[in-house]
Amino acid sequence: MHNALDDIAIINLVLQGQHTAYAVLITRYQQYVYTLAMRHVNNRELAEELSQDVFLKAYRFLADYKGTGKFSTWLYTIVHTTCLSHLRKNNDTAILLTEDQILSLPNQQSADPIDRMEQQTQKQLVEIAIKQLPKIDAQIITLFYLAEQSVEEIGIILGLTASNVKVRLYRARQKLKEIMEQKCMHELSEGYKLTTDNH
Repeated sequence: MHNALDDIAIINLVLQGQHTAYAVLITRYQQYVYTLAMRHVNNRELAEELSQDVFLKAYRFLADYKGTGKFSTWLYTIVHTTCLSHLRKNNDTAILLTEDQILSLPNQQSADPIDRMEQQTQKQLVEIAIKQLPKIDAQIITLFYLAEQSVEEIGIILGLTASNVKVRLYRARQKLKEIMEQKCMHELSEGYKLTTDNH
């Protein structure tokens, strides 16, 4: 019954005492939170553990959400601070996102085996490209495409001006395109070499 309600309506229900409604928000955002956690720690078990921590914190501080921006934006800040806190505590360093985190959204995968194979190839190309971007550019790409945040919201999250985000987003897109094109050309060249070597 609650599934059809928007985030604000569900939050209001939870704050009014219908605590079971919070499960809808968990279901709605668990992949989003897990994916962002994976970008920071690159460990499935740890990402799951941190995701649970994020949802507990979000539940505890739900009354602090004012509804002036997207719930996902507010949730992202909790993911970010929770993961960074863990990394600092363990003297670890954040890593860049993988192809799954930039392209794998729920229900996005095609049912056709050939299409799935092509998607996987595309993901592998993106993974290689993303790893060559500066960390902040990778964050911007993630927030814009995965979290579907606006340029203004990304600016708030990362402490940048909207114009700075726009410039970085444009440059990151161009860089990704260049890297992926170079990778494609390299693979075509290697494939051609293999073909000629076999003759």
